Amino acid sequence: MLFLWEVPRGDGLVGRPAWGCHRCLLESARPTARRRLQHGPHRLAGAGAAVDDAPVVGHGGDEEEAAAGLAARVDDRPVSADLAGLDSTTLACLAAQRVPVATVTFADERLRDDDLAFALRTAATVPNLAHHTVPGAAGTVYYAGLDDLSGLPMTDAPNAYVVTASIKRAVLDTVVAHTPGPGVHFTGAAGDAVLSAPSSYLADLLRERRHHRALQHALAHARLRHTSAFTVLARVRPASRTDLAGAWWQTAADLRRPARDWIPQAQRPLAWTPLLASADWMTHGVRLMLSAALDAAAGTLADAPARLAEWFDRQDLARVGANTTGWRTLALAGHGIELAAPFLDNEVIRACLAVPADERGAPGTYKPLLGAAFAGSGVLPDFVLARTTKGGFNALAYTGLCDNGPVLKDLLGPSSQLAALGLVTEAPVADALARAATGQPTAQGALHLMVAAEVWLRQHAASTSPWWEEVAPRVEAA
Repeated sequence: MLFLWEVPRGDGLVGRPAWGCHRCLLESARPTARRRLQHGPHRLAGAGAAVDDAPVVGHGGDEEEAAAGLAARVDDRPVSADLAGLDSTTLACLAAQRVPVATVTFADERLRDDDLAFALRTAATVPNLAHHTVPGAAGTVYYAGLDDLSGLPMTDAPNAYVVTASIKRAVLDTVVAHTPGPGVHFTGAAGDAVLSAPSSYLADLLRERRHHRALQHALAHARLRHTSAFTVLARVRPASRTDLAGAWWQTAADLRRPARDWIPQAQRPLAWTPLLASADWMTHGVRLMLSAALDAAAGTLADAPARLAEWFDRQDLARVGANTTGWRTLALAGHGIELAAPFLDNEVIRACLAVPADERGAPGTYKPLLGAAFAGSGVLPDFVLARTTKGGFNALAYTGLCDNGPVLKDLLGPSSQLAALGLVTEAPVADALARAATGQPTAQGALHLMVAAEVWLRQHAASTSPWWEEVAPRVEAA
């Protein structure tokens, strides 16, 4: 249920590897992280291979294997890459060790971040990087162009990138304008998921009675958020007192109650399966059906993860993997470019997730695994490794909600496919859009997922293309 609850972190990532491997130099890493990272090769291949059921440390893979993997994957096509945050910059610099790379930075003045400043400095420092700026425009905002769905390719599942398709097209248009033909484009997708960790690991520290470490980390997180350690720990404590089955039973009970008034997700207690606002937009009958399904699933759950951080990691990777598949479809259909997301590669995931979440997400250092792997290697400039900032698209999301409010009201209104299924009702959606139009905080994540689902349902309703679906034996026989 993509739009029922927030999916924090998973397996089942598929895609064709597109680019070789790299074994990182680890001499300057902290001892604990270095020992764990040295056991697994840092393969930088394609859009992501399948993730095994448990994140275990990979074995094998030396310099010769890395070189062989690179030779097997690199061809004569041009190579391009995003050059924005720390993750994409890492990939661009790695690629530049092998081939010339056309790099692009989306630099809309409404964003007010430092991505462009870092990109320009990096391109001026690292050989083989040719930099190109992608300026914003009136139409490069969220939800643009959804009044005509004919230009969007069909996908096997709802595609979150239909919401930002105009921005992605502007980026890929720039790539096409500065490369001799369609090639491979690297993105830092999933870097956040494998190189860091959300503060949900604090719940595991409390569950395991590691109270001193939990307090230390809570104090550091509190300073970053301008709040108190008590507030940080109070938010995670409920999740520390239950397991996944118990969380599903609690979610089922919540769905049987009246719909909630909206408040920002960050103000709600941390949960294994946190309900998004979209759960409150469904009809009462659908909420009861989902409640019954969750009760049944909780009663038969086996081999549940013991740690909340592990569950979040898996769910987040499942979400990012599915989203990146949608982006890859957009890139191939519109520009003939193959998208490569190396942080979704199986070996990268294994090596990174072998490091405990409280080390990956330690609040004192931004993405410590990159420092452990690349400090002193000469691949990344020191000023890149020292970066602690990250750009965001919040301004373009709000602008898009305001500019395209009428289109969104139509998409999610009484005539919507979701409404016909009881998955959305008109009043709360109108309220969420009205809040955005006046600049107030609103349920951005829920709106994004619901729009993606509605677009997907409308595409399939209008399509004459065949598709596969599971059929129950008794129905098939009938």
